[in-house]
Amino acid sequence: MPVDAEEFASALRQHATGVCLLTVRDDIDDVGTTVSAVMSVSAVPPLVAVGLATGGYPAEVLGDVGTCALTVLAAEHAIVASRFSSAGRPSARHLLESVPWRRAEHSGAILLDGGLAALDCRLERVVEAGDHVLALLEVVGVPVLRTDGRPLLRLRGRYVDETGTAAGRG
Repeated sequence: MPVDAEEFASALRQHATGVCLLTVRDDIDDVGTTVSAVMSVSAVPPLVAVGLATGGYPAEVLGDVGTCALTVLAAEHAIVASRFSSAGRPSARHLLESVPWRRAEHSGAILLDGGLAALDCRLERVVEAGDHVLALLEVVGVPVLRTDGRPLLRLRGRYVDETGTAAGRG
C-alpha cells in the first residue's frame, strides 16, 4: 500500500531544517528561491546537493546558467525567506529592494548581507528525484562565514529560530 502524500509531508514537517536562499543570475534577471533541502555531500571536492521543484523556474534557470549562490539565512531573514517562497514572485532584485546584498565573485549571483554563510557554486549535475530534482553543486568559493548569529529554521510549516520561537523580522 503506497504512503499517503499528505501523511508523508506532515511527518517531514516535524523535522527542523536550515533555510537557504538560492540565487541565479542569468542574462535577463536575477532568480531566487528559498530552499530547505540542502545537504553536504563531500568535503573533497566540496559538494552540496539542493532539492528544487521539477519544472520550476529556478531549476530551469540554474540548468541553463550552470552557476548559483547559496546564502545560509539568519533568524532575522524570515520575511525574506517568505518572499522567496511565494508563488508568482518578481525578480530577486525587486524582492530585496530594502535588503543589503552583493554579488558572488564566480557566479555573479546575489549573496544576502547578514547571512550566516554563503557558497558560490557551479552546477555539477542534476538528478531527477520524483517531483523534485537534486542539483549537485560544486562549491568554488565561501565568501561569507560567520560564527555568530542565530540560524533560520523551518519547522511545522513555519520559520523559527533555534529555540522553536517564531523567527525575527528582517
